[in-house]
Amino acid sequence: MAAPAVEGTAVAALRAVMFRVRQAAERSGRTPDLVRVVAVSKTKPVSLIRQVYDSGYRCFGENYAQELIEKAPQLPQDIDWHFIGHLQSNKVKSLLTGVPNLAMVEGVDNAKVANHLDRAVSSLGRNPLKVLVQVNTSGEASKSGIDPSDCVELAKHIKLQCPNLEFSGLMTIGMPDYSSTPENFRVTLSNCRIEVCKALGIAEEQCELSMGMSGDFELAIEMGSTNVRVGSTIFGPREYAKKQPN
Repeated sequence: MAAPAVEGTAVAALRAVMFRVRQAAERSGRTPDLVRVVAVSKTKPVSLIRQVYDSGYRCFGENYAQELIEKAPQLPQDIDWHFIGHLQSNKVKSLLTGVPNLAMVEGVDNAKVANHLDRAVSSLGRNPLKVLVQVNTSGEASKSGIDPSDCVELAKHIKLQCPNLEFSGLMTIGMPDYSSTPENFRVTLSNCRIEVCKALGIAEEQCELSMGMSGDFELAIEMGSTNVRVGSTIFGPREYAKKQPN
């Protein structure tokens, strides 16, 4: 009898998150509709995702390729799936084949992965895939992401050399204690966006900033984030019964 209560709680939690998103956007003088919330469902069962879907939500994210490949076919095709984080080159083809409704990859951090994605999209004949360049703004060796000084080069490679990909912006993960996120978010990633937009000749509004998770999404929105990735605040603590492959 406990499961329905948990599922109902997830729907209520999502509504509470959306309310907080609206407040944060309004505090920063921005339109709430311009901030996307990705409901990150890693380690959570399909039944729980389905409950949130049935409430009207359509944007979900996963961090492990194999987990997403297993879940996506069990859920409606009108979900916009986001793959979040480092994607291994050898998982690219199976991910795109298994998840035809993959809307975005948040975490391209090298040209090799970009090239694999570009070829896979071409071979499947699907529409161009939106991608974000992952930037390591905190300088932590444990985190994936390209050095801020190299983000322009990678963005140019995607824009100019990968016709089946749509460069859509930049993504980062803040410090685990959230103490330095203003620096990570406002200064480092925003500076990267300025440089990238200048190099590509595009308006800053065309370059998304994906930053902010359960512990810091409101601050991230105030710092200019257009895309926040919220998992445990919606779905509850993650359940790592076994180690997941990427």
